[in-house]
Amino acid sequence: MYGCRYGAAQHVALTMKDDNNVSKLTLGSYPHLLGFEQLERLLERSAKAGNEGYPPYNIEQTSDLSYRITLAVAGFAEEDLSITIEDRQLVIRGRQRDDSEGRVFLHRGIAARQFQRMFVLADGVEVGEAIMENGLLHVDLTRAVPETVVQTINIRKG
Repeated sequence: MYGCRYGAAQHVALTMKDDNNVSKLTLGSYPHLLGFEQLERLLERSAKAGNEGYPPYNIEQTSDLSYRITLAVAGFAEEDLSITIEDRQLVIRGRQRDDSEGRVFLHRGIAARQFQRMFVLADGVEVGEAIMENGLLHVDLTRAVPETVVQTINIRKG
């Protein structure tokens, strides 16, 4: 019997079950999918990256070739945030400074906590500008259209 298993990033693994054992078929198990082993590692990495819920975010498609990630970062200043690209991952980090020195709180319900949010980028996706507006951080992404390449391979006698 065959079934699909979905993880946090819609990671799909085909499993084969019989009465006594379960074996996992990977993308590398298919001989016509050459060079896709990296895709499987990418899916697993993205499944691990997106499990936390803070800060909340939206991803919207703004055109056929562009996207916008919006994070709710109320209470963070621009200097409290960093945006980097590390190994084809967009990494957004926030760390607020503790400004409570000399202040007496009767109730403290607004937590000053740090976060790290990661988004795996496909080949050809470039990070554009980042804009901070009304407690929202917008990060614009664009996807380049790959050009179609036709290549003829010469056959030589062996």
